[in-house]
Amino acid sequence: MSVGIARLREEPDAIRKGAVDKGEDPSTVDAALAADARRRTLQGEGDALRAERNTASKSIGEAIKAGARPEGPEVAALRRRSTEIGDRLAAIDAELAEVEATVEDLLLRIPNPAEDDIPVGGEDANVTVRTWGEQLPHDQPLEGEIGADAPAGGAVWERRPHWEVAEKLGMIDLARGAKIAGSGFPVYMGQGSALQRALIMWFLDVHTRENGFTEVWPPIVVNQASARGTGQIPDKEDQMYVVTRDDLYMVPTAEVPVTNLHRDEILEASELPIRYAAYTPCFRREAGAAGKDTRGILRVHQFDKVEMVLFERPEASSDALEWMTGVAEDLLKRLGLAYRVLLMATKEMGFTQARKYDLEVWAPGVERWLEVSSCSNFKDFQARRMAVRYRPEPGAKPELVHTLNGSGLALARIVAAILETYQRPDGSVDIPPPLRPYMGIDWIPAPVA
Repeated sequence: MSVGIARLREEPDAIRKGAVDKGEDPSTVDAALAADARRRTLQGEGDALRAERNTASKSIGEAIKAGARPEGPEVAALRRRSTEIGDRLAAIDAELAEVEATVEDLLLRIPNPAEDDIPVGGEDANVTVRTWGEQLPHDQPLEGEIGADAPAGGAVWERRPHWEVAEKLGMIDLARGAKIAGSGFPVYMGQGSALQRALIMWFLDVHTRENGFTEVWPPIVVNQASARGTGQIPDKEDQMYVVTRDDLYMVPTAEVPVTNLHRDEILEASELPIRYAAYTPCFRREAGAAGKDTRGILRVHQFDKVEMVLFERPEASSDALEWMTGVAEDLLKRLGLAYRVLLMATKEMGFTQARKYDLEVWAPGVERWLEVSSCSNFKDFQARRMAVRYRPEPGAKPELVHTLNGSGLALARIVAAILETYQRPDGSVDIPPPLRPYMGIDWIPAPVA
């Protein structure tokens, strides 16, 4: 279960409002409450019948001890009643098993309510928390451009979208990717591949060497229990690639395998916080709709991402979210990419999150903001599904931990933003300073005409 049954009983109106605020069907809440009421009725009836059967069994022995014949009418009547009770108990147990399964399924379909201060609504209700860096224009004077040596004189040059830059530099081959696997599966070539690798290595090095994360290299497929534990199913089945023969799912993010590392475990308080960083390729079927998003690598079926996953004490999770968001922001600052931080509204934050920040970078070639990170606090929502608990102190009763995760960072759009931010008028592209030691070059030269 996700939303605990105790909370559902105590705060049905709040849980119902939470579903409505996220655009989910609130009738699931009512159905879960009705199924839970039926379960408790059956449990009560079963307990009463078991007590009656115990009494009947004792009465048979007492009657025989008092002189009644074992085959006499008095004992026979008691035995008939015991048999009737047994038959009814069997029917109750069978119905109870069905009702309990229904309750469990319905609880999995109730979204995690957003925190009280989250703006209610869709995209228009998102709140810009802060911005950083210069939002470069699409058209810019030749003078003053990064690495430009052209003389002043009022001439301007137009920034090209990343797919044009990448094609001319031989960095990304969308056509051959489509031939191999289908649209939305780009092939990175030459310096495009090197840039991907440099970003992954640098992200992981910063997380592990500077921020105290433990690196994890997880499987890129997960079973149903893992997908259910983090909330991908039964909410997002249609967005996931399925290995049907083996009943496995391709990971949509490293969040799924890494958070499940501690499924069904009891942690000690001294172990918290636990901070993991992991790279995986990510697979998502819902790669976009009509419009600009279908060009280039803004929305693809396969992309690379470094993920941060945190296990925290409940009282520390709010501060942990702010810290983790700051870690992702620091990467963007060091890459020199202008960005903004959005507090996501209820209908934009997702089924499982209680609070979520999106980080968007400015891409001047397409003149739009691109999401490159989501940092979320799930509170005990995922931990309840996965039974991840901790002991606040030795010998204490285990309690649910809080889980958080954040992209640190998602590569496809970072690559797009770098190509559009660091391109030169002559068609070459500068390499952001942190990546130069990893790539062994300072810039990617323009192709010779």
